[in-house]
Amino acid sequence: MQTGIVPPFRPGEGILANLMTAHDSPPLQDAQPPQTPPPDGDVSPILRADDRPLRPLSAHEARTLAVLVEKERTVPDTYPLSLNALQSGCNQKTSRDPVMQLAESDVLTAIDALKQLSLVIESSGGRVMRYAHNLDRVLGISREAAALLATLMLRGPQTAAELRANAERLARFADTSSVEGYLEQLGNRSRGALVVLLARRPGSRESRWAHRLCGEPAEAAGGPEGDGALEAVAGPDSARGTAAGSALASRIAALEAEVAALRATVDALCNALGVEASASSAPAGALRAGDPDQG
Repeated sequence: MQTGIVPPFRPGEGILANLMTAHDSPPLQDAQPPQTPPPDGDVSPILRADDRPLRPLSAHEARTLAVLVEKERTVPDTYPLSLNALQSGCNQKTSRDPVMQLAESDVLTAIDALKQLSLVIESSGGRVMRYAHNLDRVLGISREAAALLATLMLRGPQTAAELRANAERLARFADTSSVEGYLEQLGNRSRGALVVLLARRPGSRESRWAHRLCGEPAEAAGGPEGDGALEAVAGPDSARGTAAGSALASRIAALEAEVAALRATVDALCNALGVEASASSAPAGALRAGDPDQG
């Protein structure tokens, strides 16, 4: 027999009317949790290794986390880091883009937030508190992938070749193809991509990669590289791309004119010294790769 909600008894309506009202009342329903609307924008949220969602990090949090990953590899004797060492690493002038100037309170706030996300572990060895990262375990990634991710957080978007050079002290990669392999794994991660390939900039030969721990990068490409990717970087105003192309052509023309003038000067000097001008007019690459007796 289905249990219904019994309404209050209404005098004057009669027993039969009250019983019919109780019979027609809707059945009791289990309480349902409120439905959370899907987040706007990013359709690929980042999940931890335990499938819990990871919120986007702030710029200060990303810098603090990346410094811990870096210093673990570069100065293992002083790792985990003290607050003072961590602040110095965050405000380092070299190998940082952008350069930051974080106060001690900024670093402490970032540490507290990262501890809540299990990305930073605090230890009390010695006279001062020390801090270590937990990035690879939380995200379920390899040591090499964590090194690339930290380098992107420290230096901003980079090409695969730049990442190989900049991350050399954190992890060794056999070649650029090896770096690209790790980047593709991070980009195709089943629990949400950690990196994304940016649209190629006008005049650039290679595309750059950016991390997604702080959210979707503004320059993320929406499709294959090419004319559409160039438009994504330049924006809706195509005149910007045209102006950039014209400026590049002007620079190339100026360089060609300068090279021609230098070549004429070298030819004149060769004639004055009685040296054959054929070697001086050869391409620079041919001179470098040619007979060592030349020049």
